Amino acid sequence: CEDCGKSLIGECKLHGPLIRAKDRAIPSRARLTLPHYLTLRVLELRAGNQQILGVFAKKEIQKRTQFGPYVGQLSTKLTCYDESRLVLQVLKDGGKYFLDTPNEDCGNWMMFVRLARNQEEQTLVAYQHCGEVYFTTVKPIEPHTELKVWYAADYAKFMEASAVFIKEESDVSPLPPVAKEPIDPWICSSCGSTFATFALLESHQCIHKDRV
Repeated sequence: CEDCGKSLIGECKLHGPLIRAKDRAIPSRARLTLPHYLTLRVLELRAGNQQILGVFAKKEIQKRTQFGPYVGQLSTKLTCYDESRLVLQVLKDGGKYFLDTPNEDCGNWMMFVRLARNQEEQTLVAYQHCGEVYFTTVKPIEPHTELKVWYAADYAKFMEASAVFIKEESDVSPLPPVAKEPIDPWICSSCGSTFATFALLESHQCIHKDRV
C-alpha cells in the first residue's frame, strides 16, 4: 500500500481496495469485418447470456451485390452447429470440407447471417466459386431489413439440400429445378431434433459424437 508503506496480502484494511481500471473490450474478428452499411442486432437472449444475432441493412443494398468470401476453418466435421445458420462445405483438392466457425475470431461477419425459412424472406444466395463461398443479393434490400440466405440451385445439389426459389424478373431465366426432398423430416435419434435433409442431420450428429 503506497499510503501506509506496507506490503500486504490482499486489500489494505486501513485504506481499502484499489480502484480497478479495466481494459477496453476489443471486438471479435468477425464483428470488425462487418461492412459500414450493415449492423448486428440482438434478436434473442438465451440461457447463459447467449445472444442470437442477425445482420441488418442500414441503407439500401442493390441487387447483385456480392459479399465474401466466407471465412472459416476447413474441417472434416463441424465443431459448432447452429440450426439458424447455413451449413457450408467446399471442395478443396478433391476433398469435401466444412467451413467451420467455432468462435467469432475464426470467421468473418458472414457467420452471423441467418438462413431463410421461405422464399419471401430470402435476400441472399450462397454459392461456391473457386473453392470459396460467396453470398450475393437476389433482390434490393431495404434499410432495416435482415439479410437471410439460402443455397443457390447448384450449390443446393452439392449440399444435398432443397432449393428456395426467388421470384425472378421477366427478363431473367428461372433457376433450374432440383430433386424434391422427402416429405418426412430427418430425425436425430439422440435429441429428437428434426432436419430437412440428411446432410444437415449428419452435420448435427457430429456434435453428439464429439460430446461422447
